[in-house]
Amino acid sequence: MAMTGGCHCGRIRLEIEGEIPQSLTRCTCSFCAKRGHLYAYYEPGKFRATGEDAAYRWNTKLVVHHFCPSCGCGTYSDIPAFGRDGSWDGQTRRIGVNARLIDDFDAATAPVTVIDGKNLW
Repeated sequence: MAMTGGCHCGRIRLEIEGEIPQSLTRCTCSFCAKRGHLYAYYEPGKFRATGEDAAYRWNTKLVVHHFCPSCGCGTYSDIPAFGRDGSWDGQTRRIGVNARLIDDFDAATAPVTVIDGKNLW
């Protein structure tokens, strides 16, 4: 099933082949905690973004946080596929979509799993 979404002004549109995960993810790292995103994770091949966005990298530079340069909405993050213990195979990536931007979906009502990013990375 294809899902769509996008930023507030419509400049960035998202297309996802898949379903909403059974649980969204909230990360407690210093950046994610300030943004307030609830992430839905997908394989890179199941995701497409259109429109010209901007990106922010910090610390290790391994995570690329994308956002709309017009309205400022954080849209998705391209991240290493970290294990729950913070391990990574050095290659596999995943896309963390800001589930709050998915059309016709109220992310505030979904179950949420918290990742202790404040202490993992």
